[in-house]
Amino acid sequence: MATILDGKKIADMRLKILKEEIGGSGLNPRLATVIVGGDPASQMYVRMKHRACEQVGIGSVGKELPPDATTEQVLKTVTQLNSDTDINGILIQLPLPKHVDTERVIASVSPDKDVDGFHPFNLGLLFSGRPRFAPCTPKGIMTLLAEYEIEVAGTRAVVIGRSIDVGRPMSALLTNADATVTVCHSKTKDLANELNRADILISAIGKAHFITREMVRLGAVVIDVGINQLNGRLVGDVDFAAVKEIASAITPVPGGVGPMTIATLMENTYRAAIVRTCDTAW
Repeated sequence: MATILDGKKIADMRLKILKEEIGGSGLNPRLATVIVGGDPASQMYVRMKHRACEQVGIGSVGKELPPDATTEQVLKTVTQLNSDTDINGILIQLPLPKHVDTERVIASVSPDKDVDGFHPFNLGLLFSGRPRFAPCTPKGIMTLLAEYEIEVAGTRAVVIGRSIDVGRPMSALLTNADATVTVCHSKTKDLANELNRADILISAIGKAHFITREMVRLGAVVIDVGINQLNGRLVGDVDFAAVKEIASAITPVPGGVGPMTIATLMENTYRAAIVRTCDTAW
C-alpha cells in the first residue's frame, strides 16, 4: 500500500513557517493578481491565493478586468503593477480569454515580479540550471518529494504533458536534481511502456483516470497534477484506488499537488520581497 503524499499537511506546515519568517523579517511583501473575465474556476483559484496571502501576512491586491478586455488593456494593467514599488509579485490568472495574447501578457510582467515563473527570462534561467522563480506547481512537487525524503537523483522520471506551466519546467527541475527524464505527450509511441519504466511518474495531462494500474511500475512514486470532473467528483489523471495498491507513494486529488502550488506561490512572493533588499539573494 502506497504512502499518501499529503500536500495539504506539508503546505500548512510550510505556510506556518513562512508566516513566522515574514513576521520577523520587517518586510511587507505584496502580491497582485490579474484576472480577466468571470470564469468561476479562475475566480475560485484567485480567492484561494488571496486567502493564503492573508494567512501568512502577505498583502494582496486584485485587479479584475471585464471579459471583453483587450490585450492592450491587460498590458496597461501589468505595466502599472510593474511600476508600483509596493508590489513584489504579479500573478496573471490563466487561462486568459482566447482573444487576449497570453504570451505578450506573460512577457510583459517584470521578471523580478514574475512569481509564477512563466516569463521567458525566468524559464531560461531554470533550463540553464540557475533557477530564480520556478513555476509553482513543479517547484511545489519538488518540495513535496523532499519533505517525504524521496530520492530523485539517479531515478528514471517520466513526465506526461509538455505544457510550459507544468510539464516542461517539471522536466527541467528533475534534470537539475540529477534524474534521468523522459517527457511524454500526445505523439509518444507506446506510451504505456514508457510510463511503466518510471521510478517517478508525474502526470499533467488533464484526463480523468487516464493512468491505470497496468501503466505503473511496481513501487513507483506517482504524482498526480490532474484536476478533472468525473461523475460530479473531483479526480486526478490517475486511477487512485487501483494505483495506490502498487505504488510506493502517491498524491491524492484533491489535497496533493494543489496546496503545494499555493504554498510555493507564497514562498516565491516572499523571496521576491527579499531580493528587492539584497541584489545578491539570487
